[in-house]
Amino acid sequence: MQSSMSRALRCVSRRAGVAVHTQATRRTLSFSTPSSASAVILNSTRRQYATSAPDPATLPGLDASKLKVTLNEKRSTPPPSSELKFGSTFTDHMLTVKWTSETGWGDPQIQPFGDLPMHPGAMVLHYALTAFEGMKAYGDPSGRVTLFRPDKNMERLNRSVARVTLPTFDGGELIKLIKELVKLDAHWIPTEPGHSLYVRPIMLGTQPTLYVGPTNEALLYVVCSPVGPYYKTAIKPVALLGTDKYIRAAPGGTGGYKVAVNYAPAVVPQMEAEAAGYDQNLWLFGPEYQLTEVGSMNLFLVLRTKDGATELVTPALGDLILPGVTRDSILAIARGHASGKAPIDGLPKDLVVSERKIDMAEVKQAASEGRLLEVFGAGTAAIVSPVDRIGWEGKDIMIPCGEDGAGPVTKTMLREIVGRQYGRIPSEWCVVVKEGEA
Repeated sequence: MQSSMSRALRCVSRRAGVAVHTQATRRTLSFSTPSSASAVILNSTRRQYATSAPDPATLPGLDASKLKVTLNEKRSTPPPSSELKFGSTFTDHMLTVKWTSETGWGDPQIQPFGDLPMHPGAMVLHYALTAFEGMKAYGDPSGRVTLFRPDKNMERLNRSVARVTLPTFDGGELIKLIKELVKLDAHWIPTEPGHSLYVRPIMLGTQPTLYVGPTNEALLYVVCSPVGPYYKTAIKPVALLGTDKYIRAAPGGTGGYKVAVNYAPAVVPQMEAEAAGYDQNLWLFGPEYQLTEVGSMNLFLVLRTKDGATELVTPALGDLILPGVTRDSILAIARGHASGKAPIDGLPKDLVVSERKIDMAEVKQAASEGRLLEVFGAGTAAIVSPVDRIGWEGKDIMIPCGEDGAGPVTKTMLREIVGRQYGRIPSEWCVVVKEGEA
């Protein structure tokens, strides 16, 4: 199959005017934009049995103005917020949009929530051609509803779908469609503190074939689920198991993309960490045991440098690190404070912000010298999750968390992010879906 694919790529390259000769050359092709050389090749090879394919630029794009709405006649009653389990309850409606390589994006549909018809040969079921996002809508007692930085989710979803040969789309149009879906089911959004509506956009390769290659058919859909706070009462720090037996991501792989194939292999390591008395894995990589992520969250450390400054450190982006929206928000807030342009009460005045490599040897040394001040994970679900110990080489590295379960930087970041999410702190990141009643 590899040799036949190579011949196909060489043939396509001659037609498209792109030189592709070796596996190494193919790996250098960019998946970041639909206009890249890789997009030309993918479009030309989508149809196994055709000598040419339509130019994507001439096909209909995603268009929110074509939305069609079919209301659910059997609407459910939202359960009490106290009974919510993460991701187990869904709202009355869902958004679906079909795509084919011949016709482009079809008309968006908001329809009653229900099962998806799926051919047993659909490529997603066999080869994991799928990518997704996680975002939230926030409500308050007045009825006001907001989204938090949805443009960043659209940007990341476009990167992810392109990485697995799924079609890209206009992110602004999908945001418009998500707003309509959220407005329709806004009564499902819990208004208690810390509650929200989890919004899950996902795209699937649906072409019915056992062929391994780019798909000719895709389905983009969005479902919503009311969720409670990550911490039911007070903030509870978590314990991490330094994990080098397994890896979450590798150079040249898909760790920097939100694709489903990254998640299933992490379940067994998670179970082993729990069996050993820890909450989540601290993913380590390479002979230096480089820190990458914690569970499915980005990782932050607060260190006292040897010259006395306070350093907020997170691993630099790349093939090993997912570009988290919460991560980016924390960095922006911290850098605004560090520069003096937007001081934040609760953050150290001498704060230094770094995106760099950090390994377990540095963590152990900092802990032994009393310079490891805080560790926390950051993501859409928990926002921030403080860490009180890291298991490594048969011993626990202890991290101070204070009497209330989190250090000062962790607590401040939680307050600042949540305030912007709910619109209590004015920010351009807060996108209004629906205004509340005066």
